[in-house]
Amino acid sequence: MANRRESLPFLLLVPNLITILGLCAGLTAIRFSFDARFSLATGLIVFAALIDGLDGLVARRLRATSQIGAELDSLSDFVCFGVAPAIIVFRFGMTEDPGFGWVFALVYAICCCLRLARFNVMRATPDAPRHFVGVPAPAGAGLALLPIFATFAGIADLHDAPVLVALWLGLVGVLMVSRIPTPSAKGLRVPRDKAVYVLVGAALLVGLMLSRFWLLMFALGLAYLLVVLWQAVRHRRF
Repeated sequence: MANRRESLPFLLLVPNLITILGLCAGLTAIRFSFDARFSLATGLIVFAALIDGLDGLVARRLRATSQIGAELDSLSDFVCFGVAPAIIVFRFGMTEDPGFGWVFALVYAICCCLRLARFNVMRATPDAPRHFVGVPAPAGAGLALLPIFATFAGIADLHDAPVLVALWLGLVGVLMVSRIPTPSAKGLRVPRDKAVYVLVGAALLVGLMLSRFWLLMFALGLAYLLVVLWQAVRHRRF
């Protein structure tokens, strides 16, 4: 009887297993960046971003939420969307001027850490807003990787523009710790008569992801950046 009380249902571990999966993707992305396999490294960060939040959703559905799960998710986000993108972008476009580039890689990673710390504090408050304050970590990683998306999509080759890439990385870090209100999926609502268009749009995105992946990632990143800038001008918060 004692052993039964000490046992843990496997389903309660599923949310943490999803978090570990994302963490493994982020760590493996760092490894591929040292092998100059930037397409695989960047793809793994995109994968980690896609499953981010899934662990929390599954935990709520299974009633398996826990403090350790929340902390594990935050630490995983820092590795996947803070450390990994900084190293990948540094290895991709800033090795010609490593001293200057590394400064901005550090700025980005530290800003991501501060962004996650603020999110954890706000999450604990009962009247937390339904929108994000500043660019969230997964979206910040997507913006940080925009130079790689642009290069692989054939829009602009940013391999030889270390100063531009470094400044861009620093700007993304500033956006993450800013007070700009950014949209959250929890606050989005879809009218019932428009739901079919959302499903068709999702099918279109999947098709583009399979055929024009880098161009789609660049377009999504650029569209999100425009939304953030519009929110900054609208609310006059920076």
